[in-house]
Amino acid sequence: MVIRLAVPADAAALAELGARTFEDTYGAANTPQNMSLYLARTYGVARQAVEIDDPAMSTIVAESDGRLAAFAQLRAGAAPPSVAGGTPVEVLRFYVDRPWHGQGVAHALMAAVDREACRRGAAVIWLSVWERNDRAQAFYRRCGFVDVGGTVFILGDDPQQDRVMARVTAGTHDPCS
Repeated sequence: MVIRLAVPADAAALAELGARTFEDTYGAANTPQNMSLYLARTYGVARQAVEIDDPAMSTIVAESDGRLAAFAQLRAGAAPPSVAGGTPVEVLRFYVDRPWHGQGVAHALMAAVDREACRRGAAVIWLSVWERNDRAQAFYRRCGFVDVGGTVFILGDDPQQDRVMARVTAGTHDPCS
């Protein structure tokens, strides 16, 4: 497994992986119309290319034999009021393709997220996760994140509740150990 920052040539593979993993995770619990709206707005090749080139963002990919297995996207900027600490960085997206679940990819990717957040000078990392995604919430808690509040996430035209989770950066050690 190679974990690295994405390059513009990754945009198509990233768009495909993002759309597939998002639909795989949330499709059964949402209407096809709302999924289609969200996926079209979020995972187009052009949108991924713009995000890869955006200096406020970092896209980290995990690949095996030249194929993407997982990715995370970080975004610098303001955090919700419930996130305490200076210089916040948001984990905007964190997805592992289903065949790689349970293989240690998520832990390795989270360690890379932490290193990139530290490189960006972040003191705190935060994210939002659907209130009904117990598996993800459990993983984030194992990585030291704590629930600090809630926010609304719009999926298509459906307002849903997300939990906001945050933690201080872990530095050089594995944040999920």
